[in-house]
Amino acid sequence: MTDVISPITESLSPFLTFQREQWAELRKAVPLKLTEQDLKPLLAFNEELSLDEVSTIYLPLVRLLNYYIEENIRRQTVLNRFLGVQAPNVPYIISIAGSVAGGKSTSARIIQSLLSHWPEERKVDLITTDGFLYPLDILKEKHILDKKGFPISYDTPKLLQFLADLKSGKHNITVPIYSHITYDIIPDQFMTIEQPDILILEGLNVLQISTKAETFVSDFVDFSIYVDAEEERLKEWYIHRFLKLRQSAFNNPDSYFKHYANLSEQEAIQTASNIWDNINGLNLRENILPTRERANLILKKGADHAVELVKLRK
Repeated sequence: MTDVISPITESLSPFLTFQREQWAELRKAVPLKLTEQDLKPLLAFNEELSLDEVSTIYLPLVRLLNYYIEENIRRQTVLNRFLGVQAPNVPYIISIAGSVAGGKSTSARIIQSLLSHWPEERKVDLITTDGFLYPLDILKEKHILDKKGFPISYDTPKLLQFLADLKSGKHNITVPIYSHITYDIIPDQFMTIEQPDILILEGLNVLQISTKAETFVSDFVDFSIYVDAEEERLKEWYIHRFLKLRQSAFNNPDSYFKHYANLSEQEAIQTASNIWDNINGLNLRENILPTRERANLILKKGADHAVELVKLRK
């Protein structure tokens, strides 16, 4: 008889809480098909994530997601039978939220890779909400360039229309492409999304709501994940990333941030710290962190980006 996994329960909490070791047991006998060679291109350049982290955290998570996806397919079949229609398959949407420098992108890429081959081949697309940021000229015109990444800096109606089209089964939906080098939307370039089985939507704003709107991004999402960490760690990771960018991407002559490339290490640390305190940290406290409890699952990271705690909505 299989041992029952007993998560930490709090009577007033909507979550079941698992310590790292407890969560790892929920992998069961699922094999890890990812190799070190497969993992390396999935990581952000400032992250060192091991295959053990994939086995311990992401395999149980993707096993759970697969159950939800199978149930969603059955529910769609029942609805179509009731309506007497042959509707197109509706993509299952997974959102991944969290702070700048928290590791959302790496989590999204790992989940995409695992879901693509589990249990059979699936079409799993990944987009970020960066493509729905207003272009730099509009941000400057609106005098909100220093609020880039805040809810006000996104073309939310365009993002909502994209999700509505996706859930309606439309073909060849285009998404603007964002460049982290130029810090702007690339003019006249688009990614085409063609009826994926699963879409992973990664971004700062995917769990946010507004009193001024009737429809939210989360209304289109089937399962939401929040990548969490203490702000002190997030700031440390952001500064570390900034220092690495100063030695790499900032040296690109097309980089919007090329003026940072010649900073001394101490100047770079101070600059990154100021950017965090005045922009990223402020956005985290005001807009991102308050959405954490709306997620279906929270991954709480400790040192070295390793997940220490998993909270799963009951």
